Order: sequence, then C-alpha cells, then structure tokens
Amino acid sequence: MFSGSIPALVTPFRDGAFDEKAFRKLVDWQIESGSSALVPCGTTGENSTLSNAEHHRVIELCVEQAAGRVPIIAGCGSNDTMNALLHMNFSKKCGAQAALLVAPYYNRPSQAGLLAHFSYLAEHNDLPIILYNVPGRTVTDLKPETVCELARRFPKQIVGIKDASGDLSRVTDHRMGISSPFAQLSGDDELALPFNAAGGVGCISVTANVAPKLCAEFQLACKDNDLKKARDLNDKLYPLHYAMFADASPGPVKYALARTQDWFNEELRLPLVKCGDAVRAQVDAALEHAGLL
Repeated sequence: MFSGSIPALVTPFRDGAFDEKAFRKLVDWQIESGSSALVPCGTTGENSTLSNAEHHRVIELCVEQAAGRVPIIAGCGSNDTMNALLHMNFSKKCGAQAALLVAPYYNRPSQAGLLAHFSYLAEHNDLPIILYNVPGRTVTDLKPETVCELARRFPKQIVGIKDASGDLSRVTDHRMGISSPFAQLSGDDELALPFNAAGGVGCISVTANVAPKLCAEFQLACKDNDLKKARDLNDKLYPLHYAMFADASPGPVKYALARTQDWFNEELRLPLVKCGDAVRAQVDAALEHAGLL
C-alpha cells in the first residue's frame, strides 16, 4: 500500500531536451530525504509536452535510478484509452510498481465513460492503478460512487486515488464505500493535514519537489498521530504550498528548485513560461519561511 510523502517529480530540461543528469540527482535527493515513493510523468512533470518516447524515457530512468529503494508510480494517464494502455504496458515492462491514471481530459466522458475507460485498462494490464481526480484541470469529475464501483470491480488492482477535487468529504465517502485496501492520497498539499485526519494516508505532492525532508517529516507526524508536530510542520510549509501555484505549475516549482539546488535549471516547455518577478518574490518569501533559503 502506498503512503507518506510522494513527490510528483518535475521533468528537468536543458536546451530543449530532457536533462537526465539533473533528473538522476533529483531522484537520489528525494529518496535520501525520506520520500516514500516517486511519481514521474505526472502533471508537474509536464507530461502533456513530452513525446511518447520522452515520456517512456523519464519513467525508465526513474525506475533505473531508484533501483528498488522506493516504489515508482508511473504517470500513465491520457485522454486516449489506448495511449494510456501503451504507457501502462511500457511502465510494467520497465519495472514500475503502479500506474497513476488521471481522468481523461478535454473529451469530458460521462461517469459511464469513466467506468468503461478505467475498467478497460484494469482488464488489459495487471499493473496496480492509482486513480487521479483533478477536475480543475480535466473538467471531468470522478465521482465517489464511480470510484467505489471501480474498487468493487477490481479490488486487487484499483488500489488508491490521488484526490485533488478539493472536497474533503470524499475521503469519508471513499473510506466508507470501499471494503478492500485502498490508499487515499491527497493531491493538494495545503489540504493534506485535514485530508489525513479524515482517513488519508499521504500526499502526491508538488511541494515535496522543493522541500522533500519537511514533507516526509510532516507525513510521518500524521502517521504517528502527533498532531502538534504535524501542525507545526504544516505551518512551516503552508506559504510554500500556495507559492507553488502562484503561477502556472510547474513554473514556481522549477524556480524554487533553481534557487535552492545549484544543479537544477528552471527551463520549461512552451506554452509554459518562467514566472514573473512578483511570483518569484512570493516563492523566495515562502522558501525563507520554511527555512530553505
């Protein structure tokens, strides 16, 4: 079962290409800092601007560099079911432990369509699946009843959800509606404390890219039911959680990494651009508040 602080890794670029050297350093630093698993090729990894060949190389290199030290949850989502299956087949072959599958975006499937999409993937590849609901980006909302039905149909394969709906009541909906082991992971760093209090077990995190040790310590405090420590760490991280989305993500994340790690370059791919001066000042202030600058 997946739990704890799980960074949704950025994809470093240099001169337009995947910067493999920097990515290897990022993977090592995350693991050494206490991250419990890694997610390559999620939204924060700019997967929408990666070719399939690049997408697969990022996953392959993450698995290779992690070398079994932590599980790899490969970003395999697509609004094309067959392309998602292609990513899953590759990820399983190269040794990933699970697939993160976002609800299909842009084409806006119904709940019946979502059931059909995820069921097809579960029936054609046995890699464990973590559902990913982020209606603010996809415009498609994976409703609790659909999540519960998928877990009922595929109890050994649909093993969890990254929930970025912002609706904390869903943690209880899922917990009460699913009898099989099911990992509820927050997709919103700023909601991780109340999410865990309601029954969550961790966070697939953006902030952990920049503050992996603090995020890991926060999740451990939650697991240990040490509310005071968890709240203190949350207060330390809170401005940073919001700063990471003060401009189009992962612009602020890459800026923060470039400010704190001399081996990281903040290059993004169009249509994303580097964040402006006001956002940089907000990120700097949040880094200082967290003791990272």
